[in-house]
Amino acid sequence: MGRGKLAGVSRTPHEPDLDAEEEVDLRSVWSRLAARWWLPVLGVVLGVVAGYLLALGGGQIYKASALVYVGQPLTPGGSLIQSIASTPNQIGELVRSEAALRDASRKSGIRVGKLRGQIATQAVSPGVQSRAASTLLVQISVQGDSGPVRIADAANALAARVVGQTSDYANLKISSFRLRLEGINSRLESVAERIEALEAARAQSQDLSPLERLELISLADNAEQRRGQLLDQQTSAQQFLSLAERIEKARVISPAVAAKTTARSTRNAALVGALIGLLLGCAAALLADPFLARRRGTTA
Repeated sequence: MGRGKLAGVSRTPHEPDLDAEEEVDLRSVWSRLAARWWLPVLGVVLGVVAGYLLALGGGQIYKASALVYVGQPLTPGGSLIQSIASTPNQIGELVRSEAALRDASRKSGIRVGKLRGQIATQAVSPGVQSRAASTLLVQISVQGDSGPVRIADAANALAARVVGQTSDYANLKISSFRLRLEGINSRLESVAERIEALEAARAQSQDLSPLERLELISLADNAEQRRGQLLDQQTSAQQFLSLAERIEKARVISPAVAAKTTARSTRNAALVGALIGLLLGCAAALLADPFLARRRGTTA
């Protein structure tokens, strides 16, 4: 059989050789790039310069972060209570709510639209994680170009809102313990006056009968015993009050102070500019020959 009949081995005379055409196209592209190599190089240089300048001229950005202790509410028996402060996600939803944005806008003078999307929360977790561990410290950050004072005011406003929203239960316990202490202190003053009067009566007991003296001594002993009981109650109430104020109640650990931060990384901007410049330079090198040929044709 002839060679032309081997259809599976040889090509028909009219079938194009796609591999050969692709190789020719790649060689043509490479030759045009090599002929005008200075265009991609110039594009890279101009892209780096443009990206760097854009990064420097992108405006000054400030960032302020407030550190908030969200509190650890406890039951009267001392067990932990699940609350809004238990997870950082709830704190994030709280500070990004519309009401929180409007409150921060009113206190800082920054428009709500400029605050939206510029607020971040991050939990400062303990070194050892456990299922029972709860979030105690949360960092609330605000970023923007509205000036350092306004940015710090916005972050502090959000921190104060978190403290207010997470301290209702602790505030109730604090007020109740303070009332209890006031009552104990009032009773202590009354017992102290009674003891003083009994001591004065004992000092003038020469004219009293032995039975009356014994009664004075018994009354004084009872008053001293009552004062001891009240002092124990006072100590216990003071400890519970301190626990509620320092452990259960949320508070701002570190107020926000704004610091400068660049809007764009100059290194990243230069790399992106270099890549864009390289692509534009390669495109210019590839389109130069057809463009010049078209111009020659039109001028001829």
